[in-house]
Amino acid sequence: MEAVKFTLSGRNAFFKKPKVNAYYYFTYSHIHKVALLGIFGAILGYGGYAQKEWKKEKKGHPIEVDYPEFYEKLRHIKVSVVPKNERGYIPKKVQIFNNSVGYASAEQGGNLIIKEQWLENPVWDIYVLIDCEEAEKLAGFLQQGKCVYFPYLGKNDHPADITNVEKVVVEDTILKETVISSMFLKETGSLIMPDDEDDIEVFKYAEKLPVALNGYTNLYEYADICYTNMLVDINNDKLYDLYKTEGKVLEFY
Repeated sequence: MEAVKFTLSGRNAFFKKPKVNAYYYFTYSHIHKVALLGIFGAILGYGGYAQKEWKKEKKGHPIEVDYPEFYEKLRHIKVSVVPKNERGYIPKKVQIFNNSVGYASAEQGGNLIIKEQWLENPVWDIYVLIDCEEAEKLAGFLQQGKCVYFPYLGKNDHPADITNVEKVVVEDTILKETVISSMFLKETGSLIMPDDEDDIEVFKYAEKLPVALNGYTNLYEYADICYTNMLVDINNDKLYDLYKTEGKVLEFY
């Protein structure tokens, strides 16, 4: 089987957390699957949230909600994300700027002070499993350097750089204990702590990230995501989500 691989990077990124306090807008620490599908939808020219036509409730009948076009067409695509920043850590910095369009704030002058937490210089290697027609179409656009709409990293202030596009061969793996080079679902297996004799400085990242959209509300659905250099004892039902390529073991989800 094949996958298309590319490097995704940018000067800054902002993947907004829906739950914010009154002072700051916070970002997830890494790109998540729904944001990736949004980038793919922009490349292929599919409509997003702004273009979606919401169906109104009819008396006596429940609201019938479908997905934005990009998600409807691409939700079955399987991706693997490999952080390239050291140990998967991406620095964050709070940026403060003004929104002075006039209607942004009810305060005198209409000026709204925005405080956002941005990722600085994020880099990931992204793998897309070519196992369906949409994935094949996406691979063609990426290899030709084509896009219908310009992709960005969570917000149009942050253009996305897509480089080093290539197709790679991926093979099934049945390793019960292995280091997973990509980010993976926590439910994939249990972490194995190294022995005291092992001269390994371990690291672990864990965060609850969006992995899907709810079919009724179109709100995020979450899963616990991990990234570590520790061995993972793989659950038997998750072995088929793991593939080997370029000396790495990757999980696609």
